[in-house]
Amino acid sequence: MRVGIKRPPRILPAIIFTQFAGTSLWFAGNAVLVDLQRQLSLGDHVLGYMTSAVQLGFIVGTLFFALFAVSDRFSPRIVFFICSLLGASSNGLICLVSEGLASLLLLRFVTGFFLAGIYPVGMKIAAGWYQQGLGKALGFLVGAVVLGTAFPHLLKGMTHTFQWENLMFWISGMALAGGILMLLLVPDGPFLVKNTRFQGKAIRTIFQSMELRSAAFGYFGHMWELYAFWAFIPFILLTYIAENPGSHINISFWAFCIIACGSLGCAAGGMISKRLGSAQVAFFQLAASGLCCLFSPVFYGLSKEIFFAVLLFWGIMVVGDSPQFSTLVARTAPQELVGSAMTIVNCIGFLITILSIQLLNYLFQHFSANYLFIILTVGPVFGLLSLWPLLQKRPIQNNPV
Repeated sequence: MRVGIKRPPRILPAIIFTQFAGTSLWFAGNAVLVDLQRQLSLGDHVLGYMTSAVQLGFIVGTLFFALFAVSDRFSPRIVFFICSLLGASSNGLICLVSEGLASLLLLRFVTGFFLAGIYPVGMKIAAGWYQQGLGKALGFLVGAVVLGTAFPHLLKGMTHTFQWENLMFWISGMALAGGILMLLLVPDGPFLVKNTRFQGKAIRTIFQSMELRSAAFGYFGHMWELYAFWAFIPFILLTYIAENPGSHINISFWAFCIIACGSLGCAAGGMISKRLGSAQVAFFQLAASGLCCLFSPVFYGLSKEIFFAVLLFWGIMVVGDSPQFSTLVARTAPQELVGSAMTIVNCIGFLITILSIQLLNYLFQHFSANYLFIILTVGPVFGLLSLWPLLQKRPIQNNPV
């Protein structure tokens, strides 16, 4: 840090909490899915559509914020606050105006759009305060995002007597509180810089640069699995109950645990990458989660204790490589195109999540649930083959993103 510049000790905890609070909007609808199905007379297919609507909104929002340089034109903390306010509002409106699938999907899309002003903008705010030690700070932030994504499931699992509307309002209130705290407690940092203007030519560069292509394609394989696994965790638990009559499982609570433990994978992977390199850590974690996909049919015959242990391990591995792929993309992209490359790679990655979620959504209606997660193995295999050339290079260390 520059001489004479002091960073208040509240900065990192405040940013971590606000990221956690804001990203709790992501899976809020998933946590109350059963209630929404009953209230709005929706079919079993709604989970895939609802999750995909959020993902599509995030893609559109990310492109909008990048193309119009929103967080460069305006203070990022103000952008974060406004998006927290509007995202919380669109989430709460589900309880007030949603009358069917169309309005539900529209509101989830809008929520995803404003999440693009929370998750990436929060990272930029942190970068404005940290020059040295940024990797460590962002490692905590990624963990906060994972916890925020899982948190609605925890609320649902602990509040059986609450109406689903109350839970949605609680989540909206928490997201709004996070935006207010960001506005009040985190001024613009001394290292805040303007990003270069978004450049579409970075798309061509991704396919021309071997190293960047390896990192990006590895990330795409990772994203094929990640959100599909997260979205369908309740169905994995329901399938286990169906295969093992008499099993009593708090589905929402365990969905929280399985998703939330991924924060451990992010933190541990970041620490190990300092010694081994990001490509090596990402390769190991992607391979481990891919093996979980491949052998998922046998999980339903395990004892409850081993079943949960395996799912927790899967939860740790499935997202722990995410910060490492971001690191690889940032470090292999041309310096003048880092911001544009990151935007393009993230948008393509989230588009891929829509495809895998919709594929599982279709297969769940036509085939036995026991074998469906094998299809997710395709992503890790593609990612591992793509990532292999980077393993031959000098380790790309540190974890800046």
